[in-house]
Amino acid sequence: MIKKSIRILVSIIIAIIAGFSLFVVAVNYEVFGHLYSEKELKDFRNQTATQILTNDGELIGKFFAKNRTNITYDQIPIYVVNALVATEDARYFEHDGVDSRSLVRVLFKTILMNKASSGGGSTITQQLLKNMYGRKRFGPLTMLVNKTKEALLAYRLESIYNKEEILALYLNTIPFGENVYGIESAASLYYNKPVEELTITQGAVLVGMLKANTYYNPRLYPSHAFKRRNVVLHQMVRYEYLKQAEYDSLKVEEIQLDYANLQSEGPANYFLVQVKKELKSILEEVEQTTGKEWNFRSDGLIVETTLDFKLQNYAMNAMKKHLNTMQKRLRKQYESGKSLQQLNKKVQKIITSGGLDNTARRRQEIFSWDSIYSDSITVEDSIKLALTTLQSGFLAIDPVTGEILAWVGGIDFRSQPYDQILAKRQMASTFKPILYAAALEKGMSPCDYLDNTAKTYTDFDNWKPSNYDHSEGGDFSLTGALMKSKNIPTVDLLFQVGFDEVDYLWRKLGFSSKLVHSPAMALGTADASLQELAVAYASFANGGFKITPKSILRIKTPDGQIIYESKSEKEPVLEPRTSQLMTAMLQKAINHGTGTSIRSAYGLQIPLAGKTGTSQNFGDAWFASFNPSIVLVSRVGASYRDIHFNTGTNGAGGRLALPITAITLQQLEANKIHYAVYSKDFKPLPEALLPEMICPDFVADNTIDKFKDLFKKKNTTVVKEKKKEAEKSKKKKKKGWFKKNK
Repeated sequence: MIKKSIRILVSIIIAIIAGFSLFVVAVNYEVFGHLYSEKELKDFRNQTATQILTNDGELIGKFFAKNRTNITYDQIPIYVVNALVATEDARYFEHDGVDSRSLVRVLFKTILMNKASSGGGSTITQQLLKNMYGRKRFGPLTMLVNKTKEALLAYRLESIYNKEEILALYLNTIPFGENVYGIESAASLYYNKPVEELTITQGAVLVGMLKANTYYNPRLYPSHAFKRRNVVLHQMVRYEYLKQAEYDSLKVEEIQLDYANLQSEGPANYFLVQVKKELKSILEEVEQTTGKEWNFRSDGLIVETTLDFKLQNYAMNAMKKHLNTMQKRLRKQYESGKSLQQLNKKVQKIITSGGLDNTARRRQEIFSWDSIYSDSITVEDSIKLALTTLQSGFLAIDPVTGEILAWVGGIDFRSQPYDQILAKRQMASTFKPILYAAALEKGMSPCDYLDNTAKTYTDFDNWKPSNYDHSEGGDFSLTGALMKSKNIPTVDLLFQVGFDEVDYLWRKLGFSSKLVHSPAMALGTADASLQELAVAYASFANGGFKITPKSILRIKTPDGQIIYESKSEKEPVLEPRTSQLMTAMLQKAINHGTGTSIRSAYGLQIPLAGKTGTSQNFGDAWFASFNPSIVLVSRVGASYRDIHFNTGTNGAGGRLALPITAITLQQLEANKIHYAVYSKDFKPLPEALLPEMICPDFVADNTIDKFKDLFKKKNTTVVKEKKKEAEKSKKKKKKGWFKKNK
């Protein structure tokens, strides 16, 4: 009886072995689908993220289908390798891709005895294959088919690659949660460092995540990660990769992350949006030229951008420092009085028009300069916060090459993704240099004089412009009027120059909005973006050329081959005389006019020309400045123009926008080496142009005749004749020019 039972058992075992052998043969001959060949295994390449670098090599972002950066075995610390082997595959260096003992355990316990707790039995090589190609469904045979395929492929893989290469491929392939693949990207995300710099405990945390990358995520579940890390460290002791004393010391260390998610909290996320647009366009051109198609989401390209990492951080720090104070002041203003009544009225209008329930509460992420926090607030409070949030943008470009040096598109990319650099807002007095440049293009001189007498324009609804300080009378030179940003003389200048000339230069400089034919246009009622204004002011800085802003210097393949390198493009838009004189006039605006606080309050020495701007009712504050090395433009304002500061003390361009540029430049000046790059001085005016700047900025009514006689003797502009010409021009244009173009 016993012998019969043994014979039956042996027969069963032989049948199982024979059946399994036939099954293996069937899998090998692709009865259950394709089995990758040695060539396909050799040709396997991970999808790799494209890395975006600053002009000095700092990583600021990635574009990817899967966030992965490949590394070599030599870059992996030995203790990370030891942690992985001790935890995932203790006999890794002994087997040929399949651990027979683990395989037997899986066959009899997991499959035949249906014990899920017995473990998967996969080696690192088999796990790698699962990550490389995934798994398919085969009904009740799914596990057996997939395990058999992985075992067969594991032998093939180990005949192609050595153990170290397989480990590197595995660590480049494995997922670490949060759409991150590969240990290099994981080290960057959780610890903000390359894998080579990981400590033993940090490496153990990441290895521990391989068991379940969400449950053991150190950011989401630090207590789970802590326990799992110590399991990994204990495994290292068990297999003699770590001494007991070392374990006792390391196991009590707290988990401390330096979480750096470049996709949502990077230093230049607004800029990366522009880089992606430009990259797509460039790669399309490369494909048309070379016939080679590149996928920026998976081909691991290296994109070297124009961004200056230090300058970008200076600007971000400046925005935070200044707006943290100004934001509190604006909110305080809207807590009481007439401002609060106006705010409540606007909020109720939004709630009513949107059919919203103002009592409903919802949890949302709230931005403040002190912290970003989550809270449950009413719809009404949420709208109030949004309306009274100061938005801001800062842009710096090279006026010669068009390279974007700093791009801070807003206060917080995650909660405020709309890019303020591309937003079109009322330009205010930053428009005036465009008008004055048109006057110079027409042949006028900085020493021509403009009437500062207040007047009512009856043909334009009795509009009566006034100066910011409500002064009037006398005559301002073009230089003096621009330097002091006087409104009355500027409107006078518009009538002398003519709309057509201004409109022509406006379009020539690259502005896209249409100018409205009215006298108020002279004071900056037109809308423009920071980028458009920066391009226009660059033509003053570079001798009269229009440049094209660009964000990419060159593009390389993963092995360093250059597939694209940028070239500077420019076209003449201003006479050299115009750009030189405008630069001299705007230097006076900084040193003696509306921009003087950059010297007096902030103590800056950097050569600079520029113009402040304050739109109607302090809705937007601007500051645009430049020297031969750099153009800098900043703007601040709430999303709706009717939410604003009530006084110029807080809301004027010199108080609200200028400080962002000033604080940025203060940090720049503190770094002597970096400062030298952007502190190129202006060239002196040519001798032929010097007389055009030598005249009083302002002449009072009671001294104008004496001045005229004196000024004639110096062979400079004759004020009397110019004034007669101006009066004739004004009468002529008042009769027909604006009326015709309304």
